[in-house]
Amino acid sequence: MDGIMSKLRNLDAYPKINEDFYSRTLSGGVITLASSIVMLLLFFSELQLYLHAVTETKLVVDTSRGEKLRINFDVTFPALACSVLSIDAMDISGEQHLDVRHDIIKKRIDSHGNVIETRQDGIGSPTIDKPLQRHGGRLEHNETYCGSCYGAETTDEECCNSCEEVREAYQKKGWGLSNPDVIDQCKREGFLERIKEEEGEGCNMYGFLEVNKVAGNFHFSPGKSFQQSGEHVHDLLAFQKESFNLTHHINRIAFGDYFPGVVNPLDRVHWKQETPSGMYQYFIKVVPTMYTDVNGNTIQSNQFSVTEHFRTGDVGHLQSLPGVFYFYDLSPIKVTFTEQHVSFLHFLTNVCAIVGGVFTVSGILDSFIYHGQKAIKKKMELGKFN
Repeated sequence: MDGIMSKLRNLDAYPKINEDFYSRTLSGGVITLASSIVMLLLFFSELQLYLHAVTETKLVVDTSRGEKLRINFDVTFPALACSVLSIDAMDISGEQHLDVRHDIIKKRIDSHGNVIETRQDGIGSPTIDKPLQRHGGRLEHNETYCGSCYGAETTDEECCNSCEEVREAYQKKGWGLSNPDVIDQCKREGFLERIKEEEGEGCNMYGFLEVNKVAGNFHFSPGKSFQQSGEHVHDLLAFQKESFNLTHHINRIAFGDYFPGVVNPLDRVHWKQETPSGMYQYFIKVVPTMYTDVNGNTIQSNQFSVTEHFRTGDVGHLQSLPGVFYFYDLSPIKVTFTEQHVSFLHFLTNVCAIVGGVFTVSGILDSFIYHGQKAIKKKMELGKFN
C-alpha cells in the first residue's frame, strides 16, 4: 500500500513547496491585490457579454421573388406649395403610379415652418351652389350635375364634375392643361386663385409607397404627370411659372421597417437650390436585410447606400424635369443579423483564460521585481553602490 501511495506522489504535477521556504514581500502583496482587481474587472466584463445577446452577421444570396418593397418617406419643401407638388413612382417592369395620393399626407407650412393645414390630397373641390350642367342651365331640384371633360371624355356618359377630374381626364389622354381659366370647373373653383394664395408657402409630404421589388424610381415634382409619346412629362404650364424652388429637407427615407442598428444615410439631409431650375438625383443601392432577435422574432427590411447628383435643365422631359428623384436598385445579396446568447461553456472557458492569464503575468512580474530587488540589495551589501 505504501508503494502505491509513493508512486502516486511521484505522479504529482503540482509539487508543493514547504512553508519554511515561503518569503512574503510587500511588492508581492501589491501585485496580488492589483491582479485580483484586474481579474474581477475582466470577469464582470465577460459576465456582461454573457448576459447580453451578441449579433452574428452573414451574407446570403437573396432568393425572394414577387415581394413588394415599402418606401417610407417624410420630406419637406420650404418653398414649394402643396397644390403644386406631386409624387410619382415607376419601375423597370413598366408599372407606373402617377400622382400618388393614397397613404400620403400633405401639410401646408408657412415661411417659418408652422403648419397651416393638413390634408389628404391636392387643392380639393369646394361646394358650388347650383352648378351648371354640361348642356347649360342651372340645376333644378333632384337634377344631377354632369360636367364636361372638354374633349377628354372616353365615353359620352363620362362626367368631369371638378377641376381635378378634368385634369385627370387630360392626364389619361396625355394632354397638358395649359390654361385652367378656360375650364369652367377650374374657374369656378378658383384653381389659379388658390395657387396664388399658396404662393410663398411650403409643403411637408409624408407617407409610404408600395412598389414592386425591382429597380425603379420615385420622384417629387411640380405639376401633374402624364405620358406623351411614350415619355414621362409634367403639366407645368397650368401653374404659369418659369422656375420652381426645390430646396428640400429629407426628414426620413427608409426602405422597409425599422430594426435595431439600422442607419438611413438620407435622414436629416438638406439640399438648397442655387439655380433657377434643376433636377436633384439620389442614386440608391438597396440591400435586403433580415433581422432576427434573441426571441426568434424576424424583421424583413432593407439597408441602403446613396450617392447624390444635381443637374441643371429646362422644364420639359424626364431628363431635365425639375424635381427630386430617387433612383433605386436592389442588391442580389441579403444581409442577415441574428441575435444570440453566448453559451455557458464559452463563458466558462473565457473566465478560465482570464484567471490563468492574469495569474501567469502577475507571477512573472512579481518574480522580476523580487529578483531585481534581491540583486540590488546584494550589490549594496558588497559595497558597489557607495
